[in-house]
Amino acid sequence: MCLAVPGKVIEVAGVTAKVDFGGASREVNVSLVEVAAGDYVAVHAGFAIEKINRDEALESIRLWKELIDKDVQVQGQGTRSQDI
Repeated sequence: MCLAVPGKVIEVAGVTAKVDFGGASREVNVSLVEVAAGDYVAVHAGFAIEKINRDEALESIRLWKELIDKDVQVQGQGTRSQDI
């Protein structure tokens, strides 16, 4: 089992794409999937491993933010995911 993080493709250049992860963008290898700007992908270890539909991606992003908020509250830092 692997843990993949959802992100939105901003631009594609060959086998590399700039992917936005809620405000932080990273270069991702997209050689395993066919994508275009505006698509959502699941990223694991720097590789886009699957193209996912928009609704699924947004729900997954919402759940990630919820987990981050709960973790931060437990740690007592008082920072929310939207501040990260």
